[in-house]
Order: sequence, then C-alpha cells, then structure tokens
Amino acid sequence: MVVRAVMATYQEFIQQNEDRDGIRCSWNLWPSSRLEATRLVVPVSCLYTPLKERPDLPPVQYEPVLCTRANCKAVLNPLCQVDFRAKIWACNFCFQRNSFPPSYAGISEVNQPAELMPQFSTIEYIVQRGPPTPLIFLYLVDTCLEEEDLQALKESLQMSLSLLPPNALVGLITFGRMIQVHELSCEGIAKSYVFRGTKELAPKQIQEMLGLMKPATSGQQGKPLAPHDAAASCRFLQPVQMVDMNLTDLLGELQRDPWPVPQGKRPLRSTGIALSIAVGLLEGTFPNTGARVMLFTGGPPTQGPGMVVGDELKTPIRSWHDIQKDNARHLKKATKYYEALANRAAVNGHSVDIYACALDQTGLLEMKCLSNLTGGHIVMGDSFNTSLFKQTFQRVFNKDYNGEFRMAFGATLEVKTSRELKVSGAIGPCVSLNTKGPCVSDNEMGVGGTCQWKICSLSPATTLAMYFEVVNQHNAPVPQGGRGVVQFVTQYQHSNTQRRIRVTTIARNWADAQSQIQHIESSFDQEASAVLMARLGVFRAESEEGPDVLRWLDRQLIRLCQKFGQFNKDDPNSFRLSESLSLYPQFMFHLRRSPFLQVFNNSPDESSYYRHHFVRQDLTQSLIMIQPILYSYSFHGPPEPVLLDSSSILPDRILLMDTFFQLVIYHGETIAQWRKAGYQEMAEYENFKQLLQAPLDDAQEILQTRFPMPRYIDTEHGGSQARFLLSKVNPSQTHNNLYAWGQESGAPILTDDVSLQVFMDHLKKLAVSSSA
Repeated sequence: MVVRAVMATYQEFIQQNEDRDGIRCSWNLWPSSRLEATRLVVPVSCLYTPLKERPDLPPVQYEPVLCTRANCKAVLNPLCQVDFRAKIWACNFCFQRNSFPPSYAGISEVNQPAELMPQFSTIEYIVQRGPPTPLIFLYLVDTCLEEEDLQALKESLQMSLSLLPPNALVGLITFGRMIQVHELSCEGIAKSYVFRGTKELAPKQIQEMLGLMKPATSGQQGKPLAPHDAAASCRFLQPVQMVDMNLTDLLGELQRDPWPVPQGKRPLRSTGIALSIAVGLLEGTFPNTGARVMLFTGGPPTQGPGMVVGDELKTPIRSWHDIQKDNARHLKKATKYYEALANRAAVNGHSVDIYACALDQTGLLEMKCLSNLTGGHIVMGDSFNTSLFKQTFQRVFNKDYNGEFRMAFGATLEVKTSRELKVSGAIGPCVSLNTKGPCVSDNEMGVGGTCQWKICSLSPATTLAMYFEVVNQHNAPVPQGGRGVVQFVTQYQHSNTQRRIRVTTIARNWADAQSQIQHIESSFDQEASAVLMARLGVFRAESEEGPDVLRWLDRQLIRLCQKFGQFNKDDPNSFRLSESLSLYPQFMFHLRRSPFLQVFNNSPDESSYYRHHFVRQDLTQSLIMIQPILYSYSFHGPPEPVLLDSSSILPDRILLMDTFFQLVIYHGETIAQWRKAGYQEMAEYENFKQLLQAPLDDAQEILQTRFPMPRYIDTEHGGSQARFLLSKVNPSQTHNNLYAWGQESGAPILTDDVSLQVFMDHLKKLAVSSSA
C-alpha cells in the first residue's frame, strides 16, 4: 500500500516540477556514488524546456545577482542560505558568502525579492544592455520549380510579409543555375547581383562583391565595414515597412529559372552556393544577432559545391542501400560542405530553416546539419501547393499570449552543478561552446566536453536532453540528507528584441542505493527515461550501424530488468516489474520498430527528417512519436484510448491513430461497408452519421495546432493506406500464429516482426537467466 501512495505522490511531484520548471528527470532521487549511478543503467539525466510558456511568470525588470567567485557566478536562487540581518547570502554551488547589492537594502524575511521565493525556482530577467537588435528574415527561393508550385510558394511568401513586425529586416535571394541577390530599394527599380552556381567563394569575396567592405586602396586589401556601417549600407536587408510593396511586387514577378532543361536531365540547382552567400551576407552585416535564413527548395542540389546528385535523371539519388555499400559518391563531400556552413551560421547565432517540398528526395540527409546545429525548422512535403506546407509555414509566425512571436534567437545555455555532479553532455538542436570548467565531465554523452551550448533558435517547445555524472567514489558517497543542485542559465534575444535571461534551479535528494533502492525505484520517471534513452539511441544511430544501436538498447533494457525486476533465478514466469517501471519495456519495443532507428522503407531524407524532430520536441510529443496513441470510436460508448495492438482493429470500430507525423483515421470493415452504402445520409441513421464525424472533429483539433502539420490519412479495412496503421500496431496476431489463437478478434498482420508478447518473453528469459 505504501508504494502505491509513494507512486501517487511522485506522479504529483513530477507533474508540478514539469509545470513550474519545464524539467523531467530520469530519477527523482539521485544515487550517492558513481558506481551506484552506473548500476541504475539509465543515467542521471533530465529533459529541459528552456522557454516553456508560463503566462503566470512575468519577467522581472532588473539584472540577476551573481556569486562573486570568478569561476562560479551562479545566480541567486531560492535554495541559497540567506542571512537577512547581515544582508549576506551563501552560494549553494561553491559556498562563497556574498553581500547583497545596495538595491537590496530593504529585504527581510517578510519582504523577499522574487528570486528567493520557492515558486520562482524558474525566473526570467529582462536585461537592458546595448542597442535593440531587429529580427532578420532572409528568404532563399529555388526557382527550378514547376509553374504551379512556384505560384503557390510566391503566395505563401507574400502572405508571410504581412505577418512580420514592421521593423523586421527582410532579404531575398533566388537561385537556380545562377544565384541572384536582390537589392531592395524603395525606388522601384529591380536590381540584383548575379553569382555563378559552380564557383566556391570565400566569405570575404562575397562581402566584397556585395559592397559590404570598404573599397581597397592601392596596395591594401579591402577592410570589412564595421557591422553597423555594413548594416546601414546593406541594400539587401531592409525593414519590411519600407519595402513591403516593392517586395510583394518582386515576389509576384518571379519567373521560373530561364535555363532550358534538356530531356532526361534534372534542372541545374545551385543550393550550395546560394546558402554560402546567405551565410556570408549575414556574417558581414549582423554577426551575433538573431536571424533566420529560410530555404525553400523543390529538389536536390545538382551543381557546384554541396551537390548531392548529378543532373542525369538516369542516376537516381542515393538510397540507404547505396550508402551502406559506400556507393554514394557525393555524400561525404556534400555533408562536409554543409557542416562547415552550419558551424559558421551557429557561431553568429543565425538559424537555417529548410522547407523541402518535392516528390523525390531533396538532399536533406546532407543538409540536415544546417537546421540541426542551428535550431532551424525542417519541413518536408510533396509540394508547396499543399495545405500541409501552407499551414505549417504560417505557423512559423504564430504569436503567444502576449501577441509576440513564439521564437527566440541567439541563445546560450549554461549549466552549473553542485560538487557531487558533472555535466556529461546535451542532445538537442545545439552546438558546443567548448567552455571547460570544474563541472565538465570527461565521460561524454551527446555533445559534451563543455558546460555551455549555443542554441541559435528556440521555440517554447524546444527541449534539450541533459546528461550528468555522479562524481563521488563508492567509498566516499555523498553524505545523506544533502541535495544535488543544478542551475540552467539561458540568455537569449526575445522576439520583441529584448535581451533576457531565464534561470531555473532544481535540487533532488541523494539516496543510498544500498538501503533505499526501493525509494530510488519509485522515483523513476519511466516516460522521461524512455525519451532520454531514445535520444541517446538516435544520437548513436547518426554514426553507428542500425543493428549495433538496437543491440545497445536491448542490453540496457535487460540490465535494467535484472536490476529492478522481482524474480526467481531461471524462472521467467516469476518475473515482475513494479508500477514505476512497468511501461518502460513496451516503450523500448515500439522505439525499436520506430522510423528513428529502422531505416527500412524510409529514404535517407525521411530518416533525417524524423530524427530531426525527435531530438527537439518536448516529452509529450516525443512519447507520441515513440508509441503512437490509438483512440477507438464505436456505438458501445464514448471514444476511448485503446491498446496499440492488432487486437484493437475490429469491424465495428473507427480508429484514430496519432503518430505525430501522421493522423490516420481507419474505418473497420463493417463501418466501411455501411459508409459505402450511404447509411449516414439516411435520417434514421443519424447516430451513424455522428459516429463518422466524431474522429474527424478530434483530428481537426490536432491538425490545427501541431507544428509541423501532420499528414492526414483517411482509410479503411483493406485500403492501400491501411498500411500506416498496420505497420505501427503491435502484431499480436500474425499470419504465423493466427490458428493457434482460435478466436476471430482483431486483424491478422502479415509480418515477421515479433510481437510485444514474444519480445517480453525473450526479455524475461534473458533477465532471469543465471548465465547472463
């Protein structure tokens, strides 16, 4: 009974912490030595959402108070010890005693500043330093599109201008075989600078050609203009309010790339140089300022640096098979080229979005680093003329409850830890700032070797996975009764151009893993842990072979079950997991079958796209991606969630499945026949009409809010698109074991995948075996 009560209280504790601080920890009690921490299998780690929306958290209008020790500089927080009489506070990271600044003279127990109150363990400061910086949007438009695609894209771009704040700066580069950088003036004369798509240019050359350098005098090289001069003289980035009319006309007049494309050839598309010019232009004019490069492309780069495939249509673009056979001749060179561009953009805090709409691959595999390292969006669709693209693009400019963009720029995230902990690394849309310090672990997980990361673009959903190491040796564990403390300091440019600092300080109790293993077990957050382990798996999958990653995940799962399962040696039937771990194995089962780790049936671009979204979404969305949600609609009662299992597929049910990327409505056999017969049109079958409508209404609600908008699939028993549902459910009945069941419920699935039942049987066998 006690465990149940503890479970309930941990559930509440976990929920409160997530709501207040945007944090979910794998363990909510921390083991007090390094050895015990490794024995827990799932590392001490957490998911952190730096900009989690908190309408109840108004930012304060003063600077944070920092610890005076030079190598600490932790921010004053509710966990510090305060002597109100002497006006002194002790830092809870390095124990330095600090005096309060003069402005705090009036504080007392009853008159405390916000940052000392427990409900402000997360607090946001507005810091007024330096001139305000504008938001910058640089559109990069592929003109090698079909006529109707180009038309639809032009309309979306014109629409987006009306969503930008009037003082935002906007620029336009178009590319096909050549690249045109458009001058945006108010005179109404269209001028542009044309570059060849085959010749690589150094950043200096680009800046010189665009007139962003002081002209060279005899015998001396041209000098870059000071950023504000360059920005002022930059005819390529202008405030929307000044060029709105002209830019709208300019977009309206955009023509398809004029170069003829011979039969059997792909158009020559110079995406690589276009991106290089965009990055160089922003480097020269607005270094260290929030900016978005928005690339709209309708096919793969086919010439110049960064090309992914040649222009001969008879050579198909690389597949997974080609990559495994080392048969993708442009892959390494192109990837290296885009990685260098991504790192340059990241250093300056500029993010790159990729909107790739085409029926074939567009080279996302090679270009993904541009968005992955800079926090940019990747949106993938079949055409720019679909509601999927149009609505997703519109959502980029969504506003929050204050009417401000839900995007932030140029963030740095710093992590400080108390002495018993070190930071192993982060996984998410960030790059390392290579900042060494006393709290950096040698044991790297994800992007490690640093305690600071750069995140060029953030949304309220952007979530990073942070991994920690317990430092204390087994013979000198952390004394009981203490707490481990972690502080996250995120500095960023708000979309209203203010500089802000958000500080989150969390603490968890240390526990002795020998005497309190039961307590540690009940503090396990299986949802967060599944996502944290999945991120490690996906991070490995980028550089390791698929089967090796699956084997690693399996080994971790078996070790976790050996550690926490209750069982008699060599007796699989005696195996039990407590409530706090009972769902974890099935998350792992679905993760193993997910498109993040299984590349079969997905192109390299699709795999890159799925992984891109998985390592940046928050916990709720990540869990839907690992284990899709299935709702059932029937005459037997209100809609209800059902097992993601083939036994849920019944003739008299409608199912709605949400995989995050797709929304599938599946009509069971009987329902599909009635629908074909048109019963919903007859007055006496009003309730059938309502039943058909219910899942449509629920799907609509998801379609209207999710970013990116999911693909919507309406199918039925025997329909060709039923495969979307059949490939996700647990195949508890297959063509192999159908007759053994002796019952006619559910739909048999033609697969050789093992079912969850078989997976669990194997797991139990391995967990209890004395030889393992």
